[in-house]
Amino acid sequence: MTTSQERTAEQNLPYDVFSKACPSRGTLEHVTGRWGALTLGALHEGSFRFNELRRRVDGVSEKMLSQTLHALERDGLVHREAQPTNPPRVDYELTPLGHEVAERLLALIHYVEGRMDDVLAARGRYDEERAPR
Repeated sequence: MTTSQERTAEQNLPYDVFSKACPSRGTLEHVTGRWGALTLGALHEGSFRFNELRRRVDGVSEKMLSQTLHALERDGLVHREAQPTNPPRVDYELTPLGHEVAERLLALIHYVEGRMDDVLAARGRYDEERAPR
């Protein structure tokens, strides 16, 4: 199947993330993966240059951040603006669609953060029950 035939086939699919052929699955992976979620959450705070964003998303490697930004840009969630200065300046910010996605992610992030005492208690119980005796 050629690329144009694949696109046509994808366009005729009902969007069902549980179907392996559905294009929404890739976007969901980009958004909900560790670095995608954190990058979108950080960019919700405003525009960042690459190294500023890398510092904000503590622990992400340069390579992973670059790959994440490319995927999110391709999905229409992040806008990359290169300014013709010397040295070159590149800024990243959310698109309107990216803002919508980030707001939903941040609601989940804040919910999880607010319930961490319960999560940590559950982990403790789990580990205690499974500890060798």
